[in-house]
Amino acid sequence: MSIQPVDVVYTAVATAENGRDGRVASDDGKLDVVVNPPKEQGGSGAGTNPEQLFAAGYSACFQGALSVVARQEKADVSGSRVTAKVGIGKTPDGAFGLKVEIAAKIPNLDADAAKALVEKAHQVCPYSHATRGNIEVTLTVL
Repeated sequence: MSIQPVDVVYTAVATAENGRDGRVASDDGKLDVVVNPPKEQGGSGAGTNPEQLFAAGYSACFQGALSVVARQEKADVSGSRVTAKVGIGKTPDGAFGLKVEIAAKIPNLDADAAKALVEKAHQVCPYSHATRGNIEVTLTVL
């Protein structure tokens, strides 16, 4: 299910120069970072990289979705943390692909309640919607 243009309440705009070995900046100037390939990909590793930026966005968005679901369920997620690990590598057909692990630590819930909440957040999170069926996403509760 896709959203219609009239449903959009905010659009982020960022421009990259020189691809994975350059600079990325948002149109409002709040984000302006040097990007370089990580050493594992033969780069200098001096700057951030697209996978770190994706992990940052996904973890923040998922944490927000977790909070929304927690309010609906009247669950306490205070002190919770969400970590996104974004891996990049070659696919069997020789292209590059991503895979993601979302790890959530929710100290005020037992393991079963935390797992159920994380699974519900995965259904609500816009990043999860965007990646569903496109890349492997694994959910872990710590």
